[in-house]
Amino acid sequence: MSFDALKIPDSPLEKAFEEAAKTFKLPSVLPHEIGALQTLLMDQQKVVQRLRKEAHRANQEVRAAQEQIQTARQSAQEQIQAAHQEVASIRAEAQAVRDEAHAYIIRMLEQATLARQRMFGASSEQTSAQSRLFDEAEVLALASTDAQDTAPIAPEDTQGTSAAADATKPAPKRARGKRAPLAAGLPRVDVLHDVPEADRTCPCGSPMVLIGQDISEQLDIVPMQVRVIRNIRNRYGCPARQHAPVTAPLPPQPLPKSNASPDFLAMLYTVKFVDGMPLTRFGRVLERHNAPVPSQTLARWVIAGSKLLQPLHNLMRDILLDCALIYMDETGVQVLKEPGRLPTSNSYMWVQVGGPPDKPVVLFDYDPSRGGQVPTRLLEGFKGYLMTDGYGGYNEIAKTTGIERLACWAHVRRYFVDAVRVQPKGKRGKADEAVALIGKLYRIEREFKDASPEDRHAARQNQSVPALADIHAWMIKTLPLVTPKSALGTALAYMQNLWPLLTRYTERHDLPVDNNRAENSIRPFVIGRRSWLFSDTPAGAHSSAVIYSLVETCKANGVEPYAWLRRVLRELPAAKTVEDVEALLPWNLRLPEISPIPLP
Repeated sequence: MSFDALKIPDSPLEKAFEEAAKTFKLPSVLPHEIGALQTLLMDQQKVVQRLRKEAHRANQEVRAAQEQIQTARQSAQEQIQAAHQEVASIRAEAQAVRDEAHAYIIRMLEQATLARQRMFGASSEQTSAQSRLFDEAEVLALASTDAQDTAPIAPEDTQGTSAAADATKPAPKRARGKRAPLAAGLPRVDVLHDVPEADRTCPCGSPMVLIGQDISEQLDIVPMQVRVIRNIRNRYGCPARQHAPVTAPLPPQPLPKSNASPDFLAMLYTVKFVDGMPLTRFGRVLERHNAPVPSQTLARWVIAGSKLLQPLHNLMRDILLDCALIYMDETGVQVLKEPGRLPTSNSYMWVQVGGPPDKPVVLFDYDPSRGGQVPTRLLEGFKGYLMTDGYGGYNEIAKTTGIERLACWAHVRRYFVDAVRVQPKGKRGKADEAVALIGKLYRIEREFKDASPEDRHAARQNQSVPALADIHAWMIKTLPLVTPKSALGTALAYMQNLWPLLTRYTERHDLPVDNNRAENSIRPFVIGRRSWLFSDTPAGAHSSAVIYSLVETCKANGVEPYAWLRRVLRELPAAKTVEDVEALLPWNLRLPEISPIPLP
């Protein structure tokens, strides 16, 4: 076989050998050697291909491993970041819990301090002597002996000094004056004290003659006299018995089917609603005078009498709603038998104060609710200014067209006074600054109280408005620095929420700066409630509202309630027209007209 027969056409190896043979003049290569070399080359190519595949697979595995490492690294970083965030969140929550616990402890300490102050300490409006509840006789005797001034401290008297600093100042002494004479209108009973006849002989032997008298007066009291009035009505008949007999009519009675006289009812209403004596206690007084009347009967007489007096209450409401300014407040009252409610539930007595200057009106109204619909109902038809505290139940009526709501500075000041009380003793804080700033407003009001309307309005514009601007700037500056739930934070939040209503009083000269007039009017009810504690039924609560309205309106008009009630309960049953009822209103009956009327 020739060499050419063994050639593989176009074989690269063949070409390589040929070129090598020509170049280096090599001898001819045997065919079996070429085949072996080709086989070896093919095996090497396979190995190279296998190695390439393995290297490619290894590269893929490396890349996959790198991707896994990168993914694991990112996951680890995310887990580490999440762990950091969780730790930061836990720390923030722990700090918030610590802050909340700290604020809660501070708030509890402040409340405990305020409770201790209210229970045992001096009132913010009074000196320490007035707050001593268990030694009243000693306090009054001390005040009489030392002649110290223990008058309540009005808000305008605060000049920026702390309550503790004011308490350390000695009270100014007043000069002791002569004892005031006893009232001239009281009846006098003369008791003659004579010298024994044996002592009327002069040492010279002459009998002594009367040359004068030394008169001194003592205040005496006669125990309550309970008596029975026998109404005897003569009856006349025809001798021939041809016509019906004629009997003298009985004058109209306030409670026709009862055996209570008008004067008895007047005393009953006075002892309960003026003197604050519970009906059960008054029943024991009657029993001690051998005239027992069950307390249930007394309660029925109160309710029935309030229905008789209701027209007077209605007429006073008409006068109240016609004025341009009304003060309003509310306080709790417990009614045991309110339908659908537990005996321990709180109901409310609402008071409205207003009227013309010569006809002041004080109205009480009972309602089981404290919701905003109550003032809306009570003041239906009213147009003008309404002075209230910061209670949100008045927000609804403030939306009524024609009603402008005012807010009370005395309530704001009270919050800051509480904040002063919880401050460390002997230290002056931001609460003292607020009390001093509010004191400037009251000083302006006090200074121009009796000024002309023009001067008072000018003073409010020129002095009160800048003072209010100072208070507002101080409030904005202080708010971020105070814990919201602390006593000072609560006071600041209260003032901030009511700020537009607190500044409105400067619009006119005749608008009040606080709601003290309503609070003073509601105080007798609160004092009486401490004695009788609750009303048994809604009817009893409503009757209390009617009678409290009448006696407090009497006092506001300078009329003695008992004398007025005697006159009204005698004449109201005979009233036939609205004019007859109007003639019995407190401002239409002055003291000379309602002096005690003797029985016939």
